[in-house]
Amino acid sequence: MEAGAEAVYIVDDDPAVRDALSVLFNMEGYVVETFSDGDTFVQSASKSVPACVMLDVHMPGRSGIEILKALNAEDYPAPIFIISGQGDIPMAVEAIRNGAFDFIEKPFSAETVLERVKEAVTAMKQRQEVDTSQTFEGADLLTRRELEVLKEITDGASNKEAGRTLGISPRTVEVHRARIMEKLSARNAADLVRIVLGHPTGG
Repeated sequence: MEAGAEAVYIVDDDPAVRDALSVLFNMEGYVVETFSDGDTFVQSASKSVPACVMLDVHMPGRSGIEILKALNAEDYPAPIFIISGQGDIPMAVEAIRNGAFDFIEKPFSAETVLERVKEAVTAMKQRQEVDTSQTFEGADLLTRRELEVLKEITDGASNKEAGRTLGISPRTVEVHRARIMEKLSARNAADLVRIVLGHPTGG
């Protein structure tokens, strides 16, 4: 795995986007591999793990969402960013529910992309130590990422603070939070804290 430690995989059917991102990451010293379709990418991604993946949500053949499912993105050891246009927010939310690490909206600036990727790679390295052996009721319904977000929420972090710790955007924290509350049937953050601490919610 170490060989691909600082590689970035770019999956986009638009050559202009591939070229722009390739130049950007090459300048930062990353090894870049580009893919114009999902199938080729899935084959490579299952053989070696890059430091990060940039995945377009709209592509001919398999969509970004289908690729996330094929990779079992929730357990994939590298952060997968979904690249989405302004109108694709519902799809970006769907992508996060399917294990995408975060999403970046087009048009994006070079600084934003680099900053987000560096934060994500750092956060991903630190995340390996998260304790997923929590035993509150419903813990088994949550994904590892949701457990991490839940820990931040129950520690009193705002969406912004939780996002900074986990290397994701506040909007992505919000998506996870909504999903956690739905799974645990919690009405608000106080409910979540009670569930995690094992106190029954007062009907």
